[in-house]
Amino acid sequence: MHEPAGRSSPTSMRGPVRKTPVVYPALLSRVAQAFRDRIPIADRTKDALTYKDAFDGREAVDKIAYIIKTTDRNLALLLGRALDAQKFFHDVTYDHRLRDSPNELYQFRTKLPSPFVSGDLPEADHTHDKPLLGSTPSRVRVHLFIISIQASDAIPLPSGVFTLLTDCYSPTCSRDQLCYSIACPRRLEQQARLNMKLQPGLSKQISRESLNDVPDDGSLWIHSVSQEIVNSVSEQEKRRQEAINEVIYTERDFVRDMEYLRDAWINRLKEDDVIPADRRTDFLAQVFWNIHDIIAVNTKLRDALSKRQKSYAVIDRIGDIFLEIAPHFGPFVSYGAHQLYGKYEFEKEKSSNLAFAQFVETTERLPESRKLELNAYLTKPTTRLARYPLLLEAVLKQTPADSLDKTTLPNVISIIRGFLSKVNAESGKTENRFNLLQLDQQLAFKPGEEVNLGLTDERREMIYKGSLSKRDGELQVYLLDHALVFTKYVKTKQVEQYKVYRRPIPLELLLVTSPQDEIQNGTGRSQRRNQALVRRSSFEREKDAQRNRSMPSVVSAVTIKNDNRGGMHWINFVHLGRKFYNLMLWANTPISHQKWLETIYKQQQAMRERSMVFDTIMLSEGFFHGPNKVNCAAPYSGGRRVVYGTDDGVYLSDLRESNQEPVKVLALLDVMQVDVLEDYQLLIVLSVTMMFAERQVITFPLEALDPLDPMAGLKRAKRISSHTSFFKAGFCLGRVLVCIVKSSQLSSTFKTLEPIDQNIRGRAKPTFKKLLQGGNDTLKPFREFYIPVESTSIHYLKTKLCVGCSRGFEIVDLESLDTQGLLDPLDDSLEFVRKRDNLRPMAIYRIHNEFLLCYDEFAFYVNKNGRRSRKEFMIHWEGMPTGFALHEPYVLAFEPSFVEIRHIESGLMKQVIQGSNLRLLFADTPPSVTNSQLHQYPQQNPYGQGYNPYAPPHPHQRQFPDQYPRHPQGVGRDEILIVSDDRVLALRPISQGVNQLQQRYNADNSSMISIPR
Repeated sequence: MHEPAGRSSPTSMRGPVRKTPVVYPALLSRVAQAFRDRIPIADRTKDALTYKDAFDGREAVDKIAYIIKTTDRNLALLLGRALDAQKFFHDVTYDHRLRDSPNELYQFRTKLPSPFVSGDLPEADHTHDKPLLGSTPSRVRVHLFIISIQASDAIPLPSGVFTLLTDCYSPTCSRDQLCYSIACPRRLEQQARLNMKLQPGLSKQISRESLNDVPDDGSLWIHSVSQEIVNSVSEQEKRRQEAINEVIYTERDFVRDMEYLRDAWINRLKEDDVIPADRRTDFLAQVFWNIHDIIAVNTKLRDALSKRQKSYAVIDRIGDIFLEIAPHFGPFVSYGAHQLYGKYEFEKEKSSNLAFAQFVETTERLPESRKLELNAYLTKPTTRLARYPLLLEAVLKQTPADSLDKTTLPNVISIIRGFLSKVNAESGKTENRFNLLQLDQQLAFKPGEEVNLGLTDERREMIYKGSLSKRDGELQVYLLDHALVFTKYVKTKQVEQYKVYRRPIPLELLLVTSPQDEIQNGTGRSQRRNQALVRRSSFEREKDAQRNRSMPSVVSAVTIKNDNRGGMHWINFVHLGRKFYNLMLWANTPISHQKWLETIYKQQQAMRERSMVFDTIMLSEGFFHGPNKVNCAAPYSGGRRVVYGTDDGVYLSDLRESNQEPVKVLALLDVMQVDVLEDYQLLIVLSVTMMFAERQVITFPLEALDPLDPMAGLKRAKRISSHTSFFKAGFCLGRVLVCIVKSSQLSSTFKTLEPIDQNIRGRAKPTFKKLLQGGNDTLKPFREFYIPVESTSIHYLKTKLCVGCSRGFEIVDLESLDTQGLLDPLDDSLEFVRKRDNLRPMAIYRIHNEFLLCYDEFAFYVNKNGRRSRKEFMIHWEGMPTGFALHEPYVLAFEPSFVEIRHIESGLMKQVIQGSNLRLLFADTPPSVTNSQLHQYPQQNPYGQGYNPYAPPHPHQRQFPDQYPRHPQGVGRDEILIVSDDRVLALRPISQGVNQLQQRYNADNSSMISIPR
């Protein structure tokens, strides 16, 4: 134990006080409040037992010294013990007063719920059903009530005056002049300042009696044997016998304490009418649980040790006794798991039953109670179990190598530590379960805003709770393992509740900002949303190390700076998505502020690691920014090359060259769409022409792209269409098609074209007219049709074209050009869609024999007849999607602040990837099992290669220099490319693994995934 430094005279008591104290140090209530607000509490471990919300003695003395602004640790310790004396906090083992030591742990006194009952909870946990105090089998229930967990402010603060730190009552007293009063607290300091001798008379003496606790050593071994025996053994053996003696006499003390509980509490309460007879047995079972089982086990241990001690003056070994009895320490685990419920029942009865409260006070004053409260004895079983390893290790340390204990005691210690681990685990589960059951009964939602938080779920956890201030009051905030809940304490005559203040925020949709985010960013916009997006694979991190670059990980932990400016402890909580709101709250202290940020970050990180199904791979960072933002992208060459469309032109990036930035290959304006038909060596671009200021579709041969001359490729350009809204390439009717759309508010014109094989168009000699128009044709007309509504999207099915428009999804037969609505008008279950005016159909995916329809608000399934299937299935998007992607078995919805990933079978959220200014650049859909049977379609390509656009090139075809083997037919490009601010990223399934990612982006022989977009 760290002993406080001595002081030569009382003058030094006040001499070190230099700065203005945080509060008036003589008033215990003010010091206590300041101490509780500032002391950091956390889960601490002592003797292998974990204690919740604890602090150590060194921290306590440090904090008190800071509050009263002194460097005298003895003075701070005295003041702390004045608080300790009023049970403001207590040693976790209730063994001693405050000590200036980092090895001693303390907890604040907690007040468990008040007994205002308005209903019972269900049985808390069947694992707590236990034979009543040992012998008679009986089922016991732990009843909880709708009550309020009292805030720490409800616990009375210590009160009193610490006279050593009081000011003088005389208004004329100052430090530089001698006060007239001989009782002035400043008199000694004034005399020291004036170099005066102490005047005769009464002088103040400071008692140092309580500064150093004198331990009770018990009976020493050397006092229990004759001097001849003491002189006959070595010094090491003396130390060993003293250690063994400590094991034995502390075991006797422990059994005596347990017998005290049995005799002074259990037996007397059984006989007295202090507790009503109808619940007396249940009460005793809950408070004292299996004390009788512990007494039985430890009485056997005590007797065996005492017998060994009486038989031998010099004990040879004790390991054999422990090895026999230690495996039967199971009752300690059961007791530790139930201890919180026992404390709850005790406090509840004490606060509601005056007769019991008087009984408690009387019993605790008995001589055999040794001035200890009942809670001190109720904690002894768990602390005793934790002390065994320490005692036995002390014996083992002094045991010679040839002793049997040298091999036996390590086994015993291992067995006991196993029980300790179980106690920690079970007590943690119990406390978590207890708190959640109470919260479940206390929460009150506003009508129509109920949310099922699953608080009764065995897997649910309460991670952290505390108070945060708002401008007009205070909120109690609960951090669960899956959500953040804001509540406001409301007390009525009948009940005390916590009303939900704002809708709980799922942690996946929670964005937290703080003053440090604003300071570090400098622009007033938090970087956390950006960082949330970029969780890099280990392969990508390795590449970064090679490039000597660094990137922050997901939502970097905020480093809390020392800042004493008022109002700098705010935290802004943002609910992302459709139910967006932000709530700014203030922490009372920098420590509380830091604790909230770190705890939320840690839990969000744990959730991301646990639920991650997609990883992000950085493709480009910092290159596309400002006016040259990236608008679109298309991967090719097995995903190792990417074409970007920007406001400044078309750029090409080779991902195999990690140090090479994208290079400009085409000088165009406002490129809105790009795509690559690699089997036809074509690049398709939608951009604004400088001459006509209109959006045109233009094609370029891939071989014409020259990184050294962005203007050279324009000479090989072929204009396909003008005044174009958008285009889409895909596979339908066994053909590769490019559909070009001219859309207005009243109508849409669709022109479908087929690419011409490069060998055929290369052999045909162009006419003079075609040379003037830009060379050979690259696309030839296939079908053209018209729809009298505005269209926003195109989706290729096996034999049909699906158009997303203001009327919903329209199906177009490309052979007959017949058009009809996808949804069956006779299906009443689809009224929720037809009655909505502003719904936007955005994507359709074929899943086996059904279609998943994705609108901007929800998604559901229909069958091939347009009737709703899986009527129990419905996805309501958390965000407001601007794009979708399918990567079976997941559907991804992209909105500006996050990517929402759901399972296509259950509709459940699997992952959320946060980001800033997110946009989907490219997503292609691998054909489903049904769609992959393309070879069954009886249609032949007139260009001699059959209908398969993914087949190897014709032997006479001139190959592109970096041509790679194609995937088998029916496999599509599964790249998903997104942009977040100035970062371009690829989303890849975690299941592919880092090695596959590395192979995909670096290997020279990767397969080509070539279905057109």
